[in-house]
Amino acid sequence: MAKFNSPAARSAVFSPVVSESAPSARNHQGGDGYARDTKSELFLLAVSNMVGESTFYEPGGQRDDRYARLVRAAALADPGWTARFLGWLRGTANMRTAALVGAAEFVKARLDAAGTRPAVQHETSTPSGTFEGDNLSYSIFTNRAVIDSVLQRADEPGELLAYWTSTYGKAIPKPVKRGIADAVVRLYNERSLIKWDSDARGFRFGDVIDLVHPTASAEWQGDLFKYAIDRRHGPDRDDEIPVSLRTIDARADLMALPAAERRTVLSDPSRLASAGMTWESIAGWLQGPMDARTWEAVIPSMGYMALLRNLRNFDQAGVSDAVAKTVADKLSDPDEVARSRQLPMRFLSAYRAAPSLRWSWALEQAITHSLVNVPVLAGRTLILVDTSSSMDAGFSKDGTLMRWDAAAVFGVALGSRCANADVVSFSSAQRFWSDPAGANTKAFPVRAGESLLKSVERWKSDGYFLGGGTDTPGALRKHFAGHDRVAILTDEQADSGGVSEAIPASVPLFTWNLAGYQHGHAPSGGKNRHTFGGLTDAAFKMISLLEAGQSATWPF
Repeated sequence: MAKFNSPAARSAVFSPVVSESAPSARNHQGGDGYARDTKSELFLLAVSNMVGESTFYEPGGQRDDRYARLVRAAALADPGWTARFLGWLRGTANMRTAALVGAAEFVKARLDAAGTRPAVQHETSTPSGTFEGDNLSYSIFTNRAVIDSVLQRADEPGELLAYWTSTYGKAIPKPVKRGIADAVVRLYNERSLIKWDSDARGFRFGDVIDLVHPTASAEWQGDLFKYAIDRRHGPDRDDEIPVSLRTIDARADLMALPAAERRTVLSDPSRLASAGMTWESIAGWLQGPMDARTWEAVIPSMGYMALLRNLRNFDQAGVSDAVAKTVADKLSDPDEVARSRQLPMRFLSAYRAAPSLRWSWALEQAITHSLVNVPVLAGRTLILVDTSSSMDAGFSKDGTLMRWDAAAVFGVALGSRCANADVVSFSSAQRFWSDPAGANTKAFPVRAGESLLKSVERWKSDGYFLGGGTDTPGALRKHFAGHDRVAILTDEQADSGGVSEAIPASVPLFTWNLAGYQHGHAPSGGKNRHTFGGLTDAAFKMISLLEAGQSATWPF
């Protein structure tokens, strides 16, 4: 009798997040913990890590130290992979601070390992754009390029310098200086100086220029560099504006207007735009409230994120429906959504904050566009959403977005696209529940045609955020009924073992990790056990690949 050559035979497929096959530790809840390799642990932590922010089980400092150790280890073991990863992390994944810290730690680890060999001190006049090779004598080129690759906004050169000096002191290695200088040439212009250069920054534009000595790309940029340095060393030099800096000059004219005359400029929005006036600067410049007229003057020049975060202000000021429609059209445009790289949960946050209903349809379209990678799955799918107390932890500084919000968004979105889905919220038994199975669960009815944002709000209002511990195997045993696949959205901190064994080995188990803790709740990387991570929809693509018999690779 054939043991392998049967009609049920399938090609083995593999996914990039790899763990050991048997547990070797305990997780934070006391359950079985599966250790992952360095790249896998780093990836899951980075895509969910808001640097400096604590999680339920891990203080911010401890979490940041673990991240730095992992970056340094990966940089030495596989610098090419790590360099590509950091560029992707800042770009596609839009994880700003984690990418900056990662680049600094990448360089520090490689320079420490290389010691003081002459090759490391050598510098060329041009950076290398390649991230290939593992020869440490080549690190000067790669290091410079990695620093440059993660700096994508004009305030970030100063941010990276602040991290480096606060962590490693005032001595700044040449690769760091040169990489920052390359970014400064790309990013520093009149509008970026107006927006980001202020006394609120420890490293002003002039400080950065003084430290890294960038070579201006054109005469106007040379004038800009000199102006930034001059004004850093004395406000009295602000009047000395070179003729090439027309935007800064136009702004100076506006700032010179008496406060009583400033609102007259609102009738000429082009003048505000030509002076690089942002909504934040206008609020202070007017020395008074931002009324409807003011918002309507500045809205045409506002960026996507600025519009998204000010919907409540637009309503409170009484912005007209005609202007509101232009805002809604931009928010719902699929190309604008893609360019904005906003996390899906940001649209949920905006939906909750906006007082009026005129934004609802635009935000529904926007969150749908942001979840374009959520697959349409045939057959029967069991989707478990972890709403234990450890998931009731914020990952945004204002505390309005929690990890279980992300789990609910992704879980409901996936359920609404499946041919047949059972979506279940789960935790573990609490004193006022008496479920003999141990797990506290609540099935969520997915309603055909209901908007995603309304579904997620129904999840909240109808009590699907349960709290308590995390009995993942209990929830699996209770709800698995011959499904074709299982997806679990969780922080993987189960309070008991046997997650993988709770369903047949032949059934694919997809774990969506939303916190990046060190140990997983099940093996991953192959044999129908796969782990993904992050706060975007990007990794959803892996489900379709794996089910089509193709191994999934890193997204960069």
